Amino acid sequence: MTKHLRTAVLIFGLAMPLLPGPIASAQQKKSAPPAPIPAQILAAKKVFIANGGGDDSHSEEAPYSGGPDRAYNEFYASMKSWGRYELVAAPGDADLVLEIRLTIFRLQRVRVLSDDNPMFDSQLRMVIRDAKTHQTLWGLTEHVQEAVLQNNRDKNFEQALAAVIAELQSIAAPAVAEPAKN
Repeated sequence: MTKHLRTAVLIFGLAMPLLPGPIASAQQKKSAPPAPIPAQILAAKKVFIANGGGDDSHSEEAPYSGGPDRAYNEFYASMKSWGRYELVAAPGDADLVLEIRLTIFRLQRVRVLSDDNPMFDSQLRMVIRDAKTHQTLWGLTEHVQEAVLQNNRDKNFEQALAAVIAELQSIAAPAVAEPAKN
């Protein structure tokens, strides 16, 4: 192979990714349109809020204040103040069941800090179920960011719960298009 031929092959090999064919076709692919929100979520008037449980299995070292029912209590209060749904006392009286659950995983790690500072991966999970069919319609999971100090862990818990509520609000009451101005 001559020097000029090697140079031409090298230049062609380097220039190949820059050719418009593969890149242009990749750029022309559009993301899929958003799937519809289940009609039951949009039409619901009454909800039952279920306590899916708070993981307090590490009670002597619980990462958050407020006990195992904190997620349920705060979620219930937020839903009540939002006012989008009428909260009912029994699932049979509801259109939807909103179940909130806190799961805490204690992480195994190399001893960098002492055992006095365990690390956790906490998740807030909210599931929306049709009260009549018991079918899951939607699920949301938000991780609670880890922190060393108790105040910061509690603040991160609040932020994660606020994110779950904001997502639910965006799903259950999507933005309405503004009417055309004359």
